[in-house]
Amino acid sequence: STDRTLEIVKFFSQNPNLNNEANNYSKIKKINIKNYSPGRALNLGVKNSSKKYIMILSAHCILKKFNEKKIINSLENNSCLFGNQIPIWYGKKITKRYLWSHFSDKITINMYSELENRYFMHNALSCFKREFLIENPFDEMLAGKEDRYWAIKSIEKGYNIRYSPEIVARHFYTTNGNTWKGVG
Repeated sequence: STDRTLEIVKFFSQNPNLNNEANNYSKIKKINIKNYSPGRALNLGVKNSSKKYIMILSAHCILKKFNEKKIINSLENNSCLFGNQIPIWYGKKITKRYLWSHFSDKITINMYSELENRYFMHNALSCFKREFLIENPFDEMLAGKEDRYWAIKSIEKGYNIRYSPEIVARHFYTTNGNTWKGVG
């Protein structure tokens, strides 16, 4: 990362005021990765996690709405939940066009994207059972869209993927992002 992410993480992992039972989210492990790919990084994080449930939240997203109890209940019948993303470009909400049009207010099981002509899942805000991801990892050879290909394989195996609009994150524009065509 070139955006000082490691420096920020070190601040939280070294802050003794955050390292207690009430703030156990600050128990951070730094793991080096060789031959980076998005799938490899996600799989490595899952393998090194210790909790029953996993939430993936992209570094350029801010979680705005989250109901842990509902998510855990929904994971009993679905292999994955992914949430609503509000696109933010230079500090302002933008119109949900292109990829962003998938993020509506309607709960959807096994969302199909007419734009991409395949099943759709976006892991920038997603939740899983840890064991399911251990048994069904992301493809480590892909340089992108690992979430879409993971969704296709999961659905073909008979698993359900639920789009849950009640889980919400703001997704901030990144200059190297691939999903910002037609901003505005």
